[in-house]
Amino acid sequence: MTASARATVSLGFTAELFPPGTHMCYIYNDERERLEIMSEFVRSGIESGEKIAYFVEEMSPQALRDYLAGLGIVPTEETQLEIAPSVDVYCPEGRFSPDRMLGRLRSAYEDGIREGFNGVRLTGEMHWALRGLPGSERLAEYESRINLLVVDCPLTVICQYDANHFDGATLFKILNAHPMMIVRGQVVHNPYYLSPEEYFARYPVPNV
Repeated sequence: MTASARATVSLGFTAELFPPGTHMCYIYNDERERLEIMSEFVRSGIESGEKIAYFVEEMSPQALRDYLAGLGIVPTEETQLEIAPSVDVYCPEGRFSPDRMLGRLRSAYEDGIREGFNGVRLTGEMHWALRGLPGSERLAEYESRINLLVVDCPLTVICQYDANHFDGATLFKILNAHPMMIVRGQVVHNPYYLSPEEYFARYPVPNV
């Protein structure tokens, strides 16, 4: 079975099922709840034979592996769970590039399917974007373009943001880019979402 043949995916922390290609925003201020939700997201993906990419910032990759192992979350093989520092992933040359990152997501999906996984799911912590790294102002553009990518490559994506780091304007722009959001452990339709066409009409891409 391939990801494109899967009718639905389980996220683990909610009883609902979602289509592959679901793109969610998780804006949290409770670290305990965040770890519970993300661990169930990883667990359910592993149990359904999907490949998992987890890009972490606040915890080291090894600390996250140890945390997951303590919950009994063990991948079936070494390639099923990739944990990497998010700045290295998103800004490998010290500057964020939406084109580079979207290309990496496409490759991750295609590689996962070629390796025989049932699908590919991604979660990433976005603290780096709030540190003024070059290109970080294009994060919301990248998030909106994910909505175009998942039509062809139905990754299941949760992007994590710590609410304590945001000003209101940045938070609202991020919300505009996500069709779904996680609220109190449930996935809901985001009333602030703009389609890519609407998004780029409101927020033209800067010349870079």
